[in-house]
Amino acid sequence: MRVHIIEDDLAVSDALATVLDALGHAATCYPDAETFLSKPRPGRDELVIVDLGLPGIKGGEVVSRLRAEPDAPRIIVISGHGKTSLRKALPDDSSSVVVLRKPLSLPVLAEHLN
Repeated sequence: MRVHIIEDDLAVSDALATVLDALGHAATCYPDAETFLSKPRPGRDELVIVDLGLPGIKGGEVVSRLRAEPDAPRIIVISGHGKTSLRKALPDDSSSVVVLRKPLSLPVLAEHLN
């Protein structure tokens, strides 16, 4: 599966890409939402992992834009913020979006890849 990682922390995005590669997935990393949004949108057979606290366009805005697509990909939001802060930063209609807190657990991440 193609996985798009939108994460401004290079160490986090690199580690995620390495883990995903080891699990047999093809990962593409983007340092910010603007770079990701300048590319063709992923489809429903792809996954987007987006950091909520991005510089510029925030992760919540990326979630809103992706969910508005007719062939929207699956989305996993990651963040180091608390659960209450996370839900406040996400769009109201994002209850089906998976939210994982940093530091990420490999077993929990792997569980949400399928």
